[in-house]
Amino acid sequence: MMFSGEVFYTITINNELLVEAREKCDVLFYTYNDLRQKCRSGCKFHQQLTEDLPELILSKVTDLNMRIELLTKRSTRDKLIGYFTLLSTRNLSKSFSLPFSLTDLADFLSVDRSAMMRELKLLKEEGFIEKSGNRITLLYK
Repeated sequence: MMFSGEVFYTITINNELLVEAREKCDVLFYTYNDLRQKCRSGCKFHQQLTEDLPELILSKVTDLNMRIELLTKRSTRDKLIGYFTLLSTRNLSKSFSLPFSLTDLADFLSVDRSAMMRELKLLKEEGFIEKSGNRITLLYK
């Protein structure tokens, strides 16, 4: 699964890409042409990779487009509600757990953490959400 980096990388003058991992991980380097050509030994790994790669790319592109859509919202409230609605739809439930910490959520939404915490408190007080630790329940949908 791809958690960091990019699906597509445009080559620049110096042909460098900087990626910083937030936790220990393995890095896989490959040449695109090597993926397209069939493996001489017909290994199962290569066959599985060529079957799964389009789905991986589509998943990553979908996630990136979703993030762009969230980041185009003007207010912290709109970003939070949009993200919560998305998680609710993906989980087919009004209740869901946040996939990362509140600090990481603020970073993901490109908002100030303290402003986000105030907005979460207001959403709770206004009856839009219930929040218990990492668990959110939508009351407005």
